[in-house]
Amino acid sequence: MMEAMTDTEVRTFIEVTEYWVPEEGVLKLAGGNYGDLTEFKAASGQTSFAKGEGLPGMAWAEERPVVFKTLDPASFKRADAARAAGLTSAVAVPLFDGKALKAVLVVLCGDGEDRIGALEVWQSKDNLLMLEDGYYGAAKHFEFVSKHTHFPRGQGLPGAVWAANTPILMRDLGSSYGFVRSESAGQAGLTTGLGLPVPVPSGETFVLTLLSARGTPIARRFEIWDARAARVGKDGAAVLIDGICAREGRLWAAEAEEPRRAAAWQGLIGRVLGSGLPVVDQGVAGIAAGYENFVALPIHSKGEVSHIVAWYS
Repeated sequence: MMEAMTDTEVRTFIEVTEYWVPEEGVLKLAGGNYGDLTEFKAASGQTSFAKGEGLPGMAWAEERPVVFKTLDPASFKRADAARAAGLTSAVAVPLFDGKALKAVLVVLCGDGEDRIGALEVWQSKDNLLMLEDGYYGAAKHFEFVSKHTHFPRGQGLPGAVWAANTPILMRDLGSSYGFVRSESAGQAGLTTGLGLPVPVPSGETFVLTLLSARGTPIARRFEIWDARAARVGKDGAAVLIDGICAREGRLWAAEAEEPRRAAAWQGLIGRVLGSGLPVVDQGVAGIAAGYENFVALPIHSKGEVSHIVAWYS
């Protein structure tokens, strides 16, 4: 049996995760994991964003993921609160169902010499995926390599996501034949990668990759759920198709005590499936034992939730 990672002294690469939903013409906070950053949480709860305003509003208006490597007061409304909390960068990911915006996910990170990880946005240009932007913490050499790397369809983690149009987990990045940047990933200490498509109304191809290091992991457990009717039938269920515990680096999805199927509104995954919205919670009932924070995102296709990606810390 694989045990959940309970070493709470290890800081995750992502400090804050939150999501915003459109209500009455603006984006309002719908949930988040803030840890002990109570003042930043309070500032967030008092903030809303018009279309094009701030980081979430920009992702909404431009219909694409947006990376802020610095939190400038001119473009980031909560800059003072973020600075006080030690937050220095952020990524916003819009979640569309066709042309309708369902939510905007925002993750925020802090700097530090030991902060290793990667949040990358790839965009297709001239039949290749190019790095649109990314945040890498202290992994400067890996960042340099990434800026000079491109992927044809089917190659590497971003290219595999592009070809399959599904989320993909990749293990042992430093030694994986399928991970094109394996040498520099190994040098940086990156171990686990999650890639997912980001559908947008324009039909342009965007792929988001989250690359996790052992010392400052993105999360300690990852899951991919498949909700396509062709796979699970028409009962509105989702099936767990892949999962990994970042500490152990091995598949745990076959463990007998883990539920392999979730119906709409059944548990945390079921909430995502039933609502079509993210679930971002901290200390909520239903999180697997040994974990405090939970994030789950739906991926919409043809008016339905096709996949759900989840991570725990």
